[in-house]
Amino acid sequence: MKIGLISDTHVPWVTKKVPDEVLKAFHGVDLILHAGDIYSHSVLDDLENIAPVLAALGDDDYPGPDKRVCEKHVLNVEGSVLWLLHEGPCVPVPLKWFPMWIKNRLSANEPYVKPNIIIAGHEHRPVIDKSDGIIHINPGSATYNNYKSGLGTIGILDIQPSLSNIQLIHLNTPDRPFMESSF
Repeated sequence: MKIGLISDTHVPWVTKKVPDEVLKAFHGVDLILHAGDIYSHSVLDDLENIAPVLAALGDDDYPGPDKRVCEKHVLNVEGSVLWLLHEGPCVPVPLKWFPMWIKNRLSANEPYVKPNIIIAGHEHRPVIDKSDGIIHINPGSATYNNYKSGLGTIGILDIQPSLSNIQLIHLNTPDRPFMESSF
């Protein structure tokens, strides 16, 4: 399954709409995951013209009656457990604090299933890291990377039963991923 990863779009505060470069880069994905700070739900509508969309509620977002948005999504994709949320662990993750971070992200009645992949935003910088056997992915911001307006970064996560791959892509050079990892 091919999944588009995006975060921190801040529409219409930083830019009026989702950049066309995002829509082109996500052409052919099966699912899009937005890691929060959406601001306007028109972003999700635009992305949904490409593929189904799920989004995490960002710290600057207002909860509302949109079934695509919640605090945390837990997905099982090709045998991998994915968590989608806005604020992930600080990367690189200090292992002594990681179990507490995980525990604090569980709701009262939620059984613990260790994620294979955590997808988060919030930091406005792209990251791929691995701690305690968990892949941490932050696609950066498509519109406000490193808190600077302009084309930023997104991710493409290709999950297969035997080998998966993550590419982080700068929208100025979409044909050349600047960060890539297989697992």
